[in-house]
Amino acid sequence: MAPAAKAVPLDEANGPGKADTPGKANTPGKANVPGQLTLPAPTGRYRVGTVDLHLVDPHRTDPWLPGSRPRELMVSLWYPATHTTRYPAAPWMQSAAAAHLLAAMQVPPNTVTLPTTAGHTGAPVDHRAGKLPVVLYSPGRGSDRTTSTALVEDLASRGYLVVTLDDTHESGEVQFPGGRVEVSTMPPGTPATRVFAVRVADTRFVIDQLAAIAHGRNPDVDHAHLPHGLSHAIDMNRIGMFGASLGGGTVPAAMQADHRIRAGADLHGQFFGPEITRGLNRPFLLFSSQHHNRDTDGSWARFWKHLHGERYDLKLCGAEHLSFLDWEAFFQQAPGPFQKTPAQLVQTLGTIAPERAIEIQRAYLAAFFDKEMRHRHGHLLNGPSHHYPEVSFVR
Repeated sequence: MAPAAKAVPLDEANGPGKADTPGKANTPGKANVPGQLTLPAPTGRYRVGTVDLHLVDPHRTDPWLPGSRPRELMVSLWYPATHTTRYPAAPWMQSAAAAHLLAAMQVPPNTVTLPTTAGHTGAPVDHRAGKLPVVLYSPGRGSDRTTSTALVEDLASRGYLVVTLDDTHESGEVQFPGGRVEVSTMPPGTPATRVFAVRVADTRFVIDQLAAIAHGRNPDVDHAHLPHGLSHAIDMNRIGMFGASLGGGTVPAAMQADHRIRAGADLHGQFFGPEITRGLNRPFLLFSSQHHNRDTDGSWARFWKHLHGERYDLKLCGAEHLSFLDWEAFFQQAPGPFQKTPAQLVQTLGTIAPERAIEIQRAYLAAFFDKEMRHRHGHLLNGPSHHYPEVSFVR
């Protein structure tokens, strides 16, 4: 099991008032100093490595900027690693972007300490994990690729290569090499279908860059060092995708546009656009809070009718929208700096204990991708489990 993440001080604070980047945190029993934030340790057998890649698509201009700047992205790769003690633990978010995030959230300076992760920057790939199935992650609207790190690093510890994508100039803040931070320039009121189209193009481009790495090339425009063993470890024949909120809503559009994506999961994201009625014959997981499923969301009901592969609709009792992001842990750990009253914590996170919510999401997400991409057929997706009574199957 990977070691628990440590925390690193940050000298500025305040985060954005955006739909999927709220503000407040406090995880019971984890912090040993006020405002120190932590995430539960990954549960898989492997330690975790990570590397950031700076990618530029010369064939597209940035849709959210005037002029002809090429589309520029930052992504992070998370994977099973070895010799991790020789490599530094990666921060939850790079310092300049983190300062911008906390300032946008109006967190008073020096009141929270963002955690480091279980990932070790640049550590070699653990060859004992064999060929690594790939899982892509798309964050919520205006949110950052770091916001589901608890789920991402857990999948990596179980033997997956997880690729998290930032959506430059839609995300609130994206830090590039050298400390440059790009903020959102997407026009207010941009239709979700337009956002999906950009994200789908980004996703296809990133998959192409993974294929380049698998063929021994380095697509990083700054020639960043790739972890030893990475090119031989990528399994381009097993690619899945999941997302939270609008990122989850992006997944069907990406699957329709790119048949390399074999399985998809949506964590509490609404759907928009024609993709939901075009029919999809690949496995899909819907995972929602206690008040959201296809009985209450017409987009989910329509999508469900057009799913022709294996399909699951799960509901997590006691959870709310933000329960599917790292804010589930952070807000409970430091409610004061994030300006959350007990009533607001219940409203945004629900009543489920943070570590329990994360444990359950990790278990079901892994069970889904294990079944659909590794043909490991456990019992968790067969129906209600006495181990996880908080999860109901919407039939």
